Amino acid sequence: MSFGDRPALITAGGTVSYADLAARVAATARRLGGSPRLVMLSGANTVDAVVAYLAALSGGHPLLLVTAGAAGDLAAAYDPDVVLHPTAGGLVFEERRAASAHAVHPDLALLLSTSGSTGSPKLVRLSLDNLQANAEAIAEYLDIRPTDRAATTLPMHYCYGLSVINSHLLRGAGLILTELSVTDACFWDLFRAERGTAFAGVPYTFDLLDRIGFERMRLPHLRYVTQAGGRLAPDRVRRYAALGRRAGWDLFVMYGQTEATARMAYLPPELAPTRPSTIGVPIPGGSFRLSPLPEGAPGTGELVYSGPNVMLGYASEPADLALGRTVDELHTGDIARRAPDGLYEIVGRCGQFAKIRGLRIDPLRVEHLLDRHAVTAYCVGGDDELLVAAREPADPARVRRLVVAGTGLPPGAVRVAAVAELPRLPSGKPDHAAVRGLAFPTGLSPADDLCALYAEVLDVDGVTPDHSFVSLGGDSLSYVEMSLRLERALGHLPVDWHTTPIRSLRAPSRPRRRHALDTTVALRAVAIVLVVGTHATLFNLSGGAHLLLGVAGFNFARFHLTGAGRGERLRHIGASIRRIAVPSVAWIAAVMLVSGQYGLPSLFLLGGVFGPSPGWSGWHFWFVEALVYILAVAAALLAVPALDRLERRYPYGFPIGVLLIGLLTRYDVFGLREHYHVPSAVRVFWLFAIGWAAAKATTGWQRAVVTLAAVVTVPGYFDDPAREAVVLAGLVLLIWVPSLPSAGVVNRVAGVLAAGSLYIYLTHWQVYPRLDHHNALLAVVASLAVGLAYAALAPLVRRAAAALVRRARAAARFRRSRANARASISKPRAFALDRQESP
Repeated sequence: MSFGDRPALITAGGTVSYADLAARVAATARRLGGSPRLVMLSGANTVDAVVAYLAALSGGHPLLLVTAGAAGDLAAAYDPDVVLHPTAGGLVFEERRAASAHAVHPDLALLLSTSGSTGSPKLVRLSLDNLQANAEAIAEYLDIRPTDRAATTLPMHYCYGLSVINSHLLRGAGLILTELSVTDACFWDLFRAERGTAFAGVPYTFDLLDRIGFERMRLPHLRYVTQAGGRLAPDRVRRYAALGRRAGWDLFVMYGQTEATARMAYLPPELAPTRPSTIGVPIPGGSFRLSPLPEGAPGTGELVYSGPNVMLGYASEPADLALGRTVDELHTGDIARRAPDGLYEIVGRCGQFAKIRGLRIDPLRVEHLLDRHAVTAYCVGGDDELLVAAREPADPARVRRLVVAGTGLPPGAVRVAAVAELPRLPSGKPDHAAVRGLAFPTGLSPADDLCALYAEVLDVDGVTPDHSFVSLGGDSLSYVEMSLRLERALGHLPVDWHTTPIRSLRAPSRPRRRHALDTTVALRAVAIVLVVGTHATLFNLSGGAHLLLGVAGFNFARFHLTGAGRGERLRHIGASIRRIAVPSVAWIAAVMLVSGQYGLPSLFLLGGVFGPSPGWSGWHFWFVEALVYILAVAAALLAVPALDRLERRYPYGFPIGVLLIGLLTRYDVFGLREHYHVPSAVRVFWLFAIGWAAAKATTGWQRAVVTLAAVVTVPGYFDDPAREAVVLAGLVLLIWVPSLPSAGVVNRVAGVLAAGSLYIYLTHWQVYPRLDHHNALLAVVASLAVGLAYAALAPLVRRAAAALVRRARAAARFRRSRANARASISKPRAFALDRQESP
């Protein structure tokens, strides 16, 4: 340790300098003795564990590094001479014998379980040269500096977590030692307080980061984030790379195996946006080759790695500890291709091992595990889940618990099917290929079958039972269809179904005869009928559009102002604006082409900004324009971190403040209307604020305050008592009555009308004028029918357009790839130099 007083190990309780660390390591090494003994250490992200690890290496004692849960099995299999247990009270020594009972090769320094297969007697044998070479390579391409401070987000016994320790200590950097999860606010408090510059994650870590709103965190000293332990989806690589560019840090996507000490390849950060599906280039000092496979696709082969970090070999029993090097290169078991630009891409597996949620799982060992519990089963794995076919009378729930306990996989990654007979080949051997064809229930809850329904209605991918309607970006436009489809599927919906995880939605044990209709759905259905009926002179009950503004504010608060991160909130609001603006602009453009009725201000939803002119009919879309503007302004406000925090802290008081500001224009306090044209959005957004406040009112007195605001402000606004009564009655219902007694057929009719309300509003201007002078009722029915037809057509057009965009992007990526390939062929040495010099 030559870094003196520089901080080496940083914990919430204090800091250990490099000089102090060296002294502690020396003292522990002396206690371990001068003759090599097999030492087993339960790894932990603590000072004592790091000291013990370094002491064993420096003293020449081969170290078996294990997780606490596997310590018993591995101790029984390898009979260590010394067992070390880091505890809250210090490092506990269990010295079983003074001299080693094992013959150990002098090069052997470290024994690790293969990635994820904790408890397996099959271990990876590593030398000090392996550890040194891999740490130096990692430190080189990450450009680790003495000023860096990396947090220990991964277990020490996992080769990835251990590589973080090795590479940073090599360069004199600091380690923020913690076993806190990234979901714990205390982790980030410590990270910020200690000026953290780096942390590492497996794909599941990034799932957790998404949930906690990582993108809005302020981490001023963060310099780089690394990812390994399984494939991170290319779109997420792009997203995190873009987030890093904006925030000033780099994303390093990496590839490795325990058999290579840790790392074999990395993707230079500047290539992450354009080549996110690749593993990149070999680490400094390493190289790849492709070994042809008998039935491999052209240009592919098994990826074989060579380098000074390749393990000595495997150990399956204590006698193997005496072996020297038995492996010169590493056959990874991954099928890969090399692109013309020199980047490698994994395209499959040629063995049975599967990487699931960052863990390398051997399905055969899972079968053996279950056999020990009197369960006969066949297992196959993929990138996302382990499939287990168990012979009856096995209980799928019990089988899942055994697999989860034995592998460390989360329950959602294990699917179990109980079958009468396990599939076999004619030879009598297991037919693992046939296992994939079995019908596997998820086994988590009956609601898992609803994931496909959510994906269909919301037009999103990757729906899991942990998602809810709100977390998937659902809004008022999709709420109605989703509620109708769910009610048909389940027979009944709880009031808070939109925020309830899919896994918690289930049909009632007894069918319910009574039906209830969500008040917002009822108000939207009634309001659009009032709008069309009044315009078609079937009756005269104005106020429907203004009532819809209040409903829009209520739904805005309900669907968008959730506990999600600021970035996710803004994305969902932006999606809602697009769902309103795109079909509106499309309809206006079509009418312009056919009849020339509207002008460019209407086309760009700017009619309310430019104001009326002779013969102007752009006022038709004042409601759409006002709603788009109000949502855009709300998004702009919540994009300000201080205002976002204020809204979260005072979810009811914030809209009350917005309402008070809105009343300035409601009562024209500054007399603007006498001198200027004031857009409708400015004049009416107080109604939106009333709906917003109503959604956030959780107590009787809060609802009473909102009701009082409506009672005081609505009368006198229109100088039309009937119109004001319609708006006020609707707002009072919105505030006090979450649902109305109904019937099944009423729910279906109201749901269809509410879901199509925007489209009906857009199209009725071109329908009723052609019929109302003949028959007003016919004009209303026709207007509703045309609007509903447009509502049915719009999603089809949207999906087709999205498919065209995806194809265009794919074509653009292909053209860029070809251009890069031609460039790399013309300058082959330039890339090689860049690769060697890249940090």
